[in-house]
Amino acid sequence: MKKIFVFPVLALGMAAMAQAQATAAPAAAAAAPAPAVAPTKIAIIQIQQAILSTEEGKAAAAALQAKIAPKKAVFEKSQAEIQSLQDQMKKSSATMSDDARLKLQRDIDAKATKLKRDSEDAQAELDQDENKMMQELGNKITSVIGQYASQNGYAVVLDVSNPQTPVFWAASSIDITDDIRKLYDQAYPPKPAGAAAPKPVPSAKPTPPPVPPAKTPPATPPAKKQ
Repeated sequence: MKKIFVFPVLALGMAAMAQAQATAAPAAAAAAPAPAVAPTKIAIIQIQQAILSTEEGKAAAAALQAKIAPKKAVFEKSQAEIQSLQDQMKKSSATMSDDARLKLQRDIDAKATKLKRDSEDAQAELDQDENKMMQELGNKITSVIGQYASQNGYAVVLDVSNPQTPVFWAASSIDITDDIRKLYDQAYPPKPAGAAAPKPVPSAKPTPPPVPPAKTPPATPPAKKQ
């Protein structure tokens, strides 16, 4: 599917207002509004390159790689086991009994089927994560492109990431990929890696109740004289 991003550019017109003077005899004519200049420039962008070259894009791609690394290691180990069994079949097939050969072939087929199913599931999960990442970052970069186009008089911005985009030639001077990357990083600076979360402020300890003073025993009255 061809990807062509066209961003409407808003033209802002400034109308000059003439103030009537109370002491002037004839009323002053109001100044006519200045005609808005329609944007005419065209730009191209490598949208996928722009997204993945941003700091957020690099961090998101690294996170995906870290997520699939354990599964990739498991798949490589399974592939090595299958290859070892296949080598064993080639070397010992002539001297193996029919039962042993059949059992070995079943083991190879079972491991290969499981590896294929697991790798397809993992790929589907990876594709889903990639699509989610590109959609989230794409929404952000779209707003950056729209603002840049409006401020710089661009009428059309074409995404040439897809080779099927009908752009046969374009001068490098109209490629805004790097400009958009810089603006994106300014608008969405990455969070510092490993930033420690603020420690919760410990609640104040309740003040213990005052200790009541010890009661003084009553004085013994003096004995009466006989």
